[in-house]
Amino acid sequence: MAPGNQTPVTEFILVGVSDRPDLQIPLFFVFLVIYGLTVAGNVGIITLTSVDSQLQTPMYFFLRHLAIINLGNSTVIAPKMLVNFLDSKKTISYYGCTAQLGGFLVFIVAEIFMLAAMAYDRYVAICNPLLYMVVVSPRICLLMVALTYLYSLTTALTVSSCVFSVSYCSSNVINHFYCDNVPLLALSCSDTYIPETAVFTFSGTNLFFSMIIVLVSYFNIVFAILRIRSSEGRQKAFSTCASHMMAVTVFYGTLLFMYLQPRTNHSLDTDKMASVFYTLVIPMLNPLIYSLRNKDVKDALKRFLITHVNCSN
Repeated sequence: MAPGNQTPVTEFILVGVSDRPDLQIPLFFVFLVIYGLTVAGNVGIITLTSVDSQLQTPMYFFLRHLAIINLGNSTVIAPKMLVNFLDSKKTISYYGCTAQLGGFLVFIVAEIFMLAAMAYDRYVAICNPLLYMVVVSPRICLLMVALTYLYSLTTALTVSSCVFSVSYCSSNVINHFYCDNVPLLALSCSDTYIPETAVFTFSGTNLFFSMIIVLVSYFNIVFAILRIRSSEGRQKAFSTCASHMMAVTVFYGTLLFMYLQPRTNHSLDTDKMASVFYTLVIPMLNPLIYSLRNKDVKDALKRFLITHVNCSN
């Protein structure tokens, strides 16, 4: 394309989950319910782990921050997505798109490493219980969470800067329901080698190192549980990490499905469906996973409800 014919893009059009007009209203209500449950569930986890004295442990400290991350990730994407279901134009400004991509990257990278921190916490609790309060002290927990947020913010600034350093002209239709790296770079009318390399490098490195931490932690956890002689002891040890194992399996399973599928079968539509799962469905499921399979959280919820019912009476 000749330079004279290139008009800089000032806004993008988001195709959404589906471009079929007859599905817009039904999808609006489906995702409104999903987002409502996400907000209610994660705010509930944040509240319980903040106010209940029996949940002031490293495990629930990390769970509180996972809930904050899940809430942030959904809120970066869902409100604009819901508005676009009802809007015929479905546009997002250039700077709005930049902010959405940056916010998404902050929370998705933070979630990857928060799950790794939670796996390490369970490893120490089960494999080195006598050293638990020393190895996972409040100071170390704060440091791990602070480093997670700092690294995710640095990653988001670096990758989003690379993605928006290229020129966008002519086509401005993004085949997605939010501003993501791959569909954005597909629209560029300039060389995308550097941003594509940055996206691939950061994505691969983050996924690899976080998965190594998770796999090594759970490999040792499983062996430690198998060495416990009593079935009651094994069941108790397993129950302390069952919820986290389920959440990790669902989250990493979705990411691996997207990144490891053959390139011949790979498409933006497949990415879109996978993205719905890890940006909207998983943040809704996590509070359910951690509450339904966790006696401490259920007991804390009962105490919270009883206290507020007594106060209101």
